[in-house]
Amino acid sequence: MARSRVVLLCALGIDNFGSGLFLPLALVYVTRVVGIPLALAGTAVTVGTLAGLVVPPLAGRLVDRTGPRAVVAGAQLLQAAGTVAYLVADGVAEVVIAAILLAAGQQLFHSSLYALIAEVAGDVPKDRPFAEVGMVRAGGFGLGGLTSSGFLTWFGDSGYSVALAVDVVTFVVAAALITSVVKPVHRVAPRVRTSGVLRDRPYLALILLSGMFGLSLDFFLIGTPVFVLDLLHGPTWLPGAILFLLTVVTSVGGTAALRLTRRLNRVDAMRGGSALFAAWCVVSLGVLLVPPSWQAGYLLAATLVYAAGDLVFGPRSGALAEAAAPPEAKGRYLAAFQYAFTFAQVVAPVVVSLFSVSSWLPWVLVGGCACLAVVGLGRLGPRLPRDAVRPVQS
Repeated sequence: MARSRVVLLCALGIDNFGSGLFLPLALVYVTRVVGIPLALAGTAVTVGTLAGLVVPPLAGRLVDRTGPRAVVAGAQLLQAAGTVAYLVADGVAEVVIAAILLAAGQQLFHSSLYALIAEVAGDVPKDRPFAEVGMVRAGGFGLGGLTSSGFLTWFGDSGYSVALAVDVVTFVVAAALITSVVKPVHRVAPRVRTSGVLRDRPYLALILLSGMFGLSLDFFLIGTPVFVLDLLHGPTWLPGAILFLLTVVTSVGGTAALRLTRRLNRVDAMRGGSALFAAWCVVSLGVLLVPPSWQAGYLLAATLVYAAGDLVFGPRSGALAEAAAPPEAKGRYLAAFQYAFTFAQVVAPVVVSLFSVSSWLPWVLVGGCACLAVVGLGRLGPRLPRDAVRPVQS
């Protein structure tokens, strides 16, 4: 089974390398290469993304019936098809179709991935396997982003098409590795009829509170460039440097953060991570009081606070969601858990748009959500299965 774990990590690294090549450039590709105006391009991509929201319930049922390996591989091939559709798109309708295929593949992938990781890991606590996957995926995505910059430097606008073509190959290779080499330790066939996620109020609360974590993540990714460039009028290299720093820290620090917090149970670790997100919002807002010549270094230091929260919260959130799900319905529960991050993807752009109203309002809203998560998780902990919450020695 060690071979399966290593190959799975390699496949996910390859997968995320391809995603890093194209996903940050998707909107720019549509405007510059396909030639669609920005407003129309944004609408087309958003329509496709929203269409993907119907996928998680279907993904959960597929996982419970067939196992997660086939679903993950199928999701990667669906994303490959969406990337090919972008390559051949020459109008709005084709872009919408491409966005739907890619979004559906992404939702299918994320809704089944953690069930596959859990099965390959076997009967062990899932905190460390999830942390290892997070490290590999962060490193792969960051390397893909750097490579795409190289393609654009070497090939000009043709570099977009090169990045898409390589992205297609990475999806196919990752799917082939998972299908042919990765062998789950065991499958738990559904035998007991459960009441379903919608009637499991503690689990629904876990999804909601984890969505507040997801809001911090998406706000960081899309809000940082807006705050740095439009409000602070900072250097154009700074958003990329901040993202690169986060990538480096999260790609090497996952297991170390797990060891440092090993005496905390999962809920307390998640509360600590949420508190760090709130602290990051306060510290970042403080940049408005810093002299302009110090702002770049200040924001890079603030990124370390955010990275610490991500490392502490992320693996424990996934491990708690997996452990709290009934074995006979794990696929459906983990697919529903994906909505925590889908919710954040929808809400984050709206929060970022509030920078047009005030330089401090988005920070207060995101920080307030993080504080609510700290309080909510404290009340939720006793209502979750004790074995799911217990401290994990790593």
